Amino acid sequence: MKNNPIGIFDSGIGGLTVANAIKEVLPYENIIYFGDTKHLPYGEKSKDSIQNFSRKIIQFLIKKNCKVIVIACNSASSVSDNSVLNYSENKKVFNVIDPVIEEVVRVCSNYNIGVIGTKATIGSGIYTSKIQELCNSANVSSLSTPLLAPMIEEGFVNEEISKKVISNYLSAPILRNIDHLILACTHYPLIQNEINEYYKGKVNVIDSAKIVAHHIAESLESENLLKETKETEHHFYVSDYTESFEKSARFFFKEEVKLEEVNLHL
Repeated sequence: MKNNPIGIFDSGIGGLTVANAIKEVLPYENIIYFGDTKHLPYGEKSKDSIQNFSRKIIQFLIKKNCKVIVIACNSASSVSDNSVLNYSENKKVFNVIDPVIEEVVRVCSNYNIGVIGTKATIGSGIYTSKIQELCNSANVSSLSTPLLAPMIEEGFVNEEISKKVISNYLSAPILRNIDHLILACTHYPLIQNEINEYYKGKVNVIDSAKIVAHHIAESLESENLLKETKETEHHFYVSDYTESFEKSARFFFKEEVKLEEVNLHL
């Protein structure tokens, strides 16, 4: 069981920022990644559709003998309830929302917290409700930023066009005077430098990928599930293969990646 892989999934390649963070924190763990490229981005899909996709992918990862599963997608994490989690066959399922909220509420008192993410994530209101449930003195301002994920998927990072789109979103009145900004999409760490550049150090930009990776490491250690051998083997699956996606996946994961297409009848 200890040497079984960590299963990770997302609608596309954004979740590879989480996979890469896990690889850095837990360098000896095996990883199986599934990108549902046929249906990306999840942020534009209905709740029922996202839940259906998630159930099928969790079943796939269970069949691959994953010891734990990571929902490396804020949109999927925001709608994952018992109708989804019951498919995990008692394997622990991590999302990318709760660890970030736990981190944020440690410094939440009287702070103005901004949240940017997909339409599905922001529309769910999950960040606002969970933060204020734990810290009612926090002021939470959320903004849907639907162009950012597809922009990143297409490789528009650290270019003039990406800077203009980012500036347009971050200058919205609702985000005025924030102290912290939660990047509520696993794509967004790829543009964190541009976001930091926009704020010029005046706002604490929170990278969810690193927080989630450390949370998973602590959980595996406490449950005595850390891998014991040093040899690693990573596998990457997608629901729709393209060469351009494979190239982007290498950029996200920061090492050689070979994708295998799998039809899960999603």
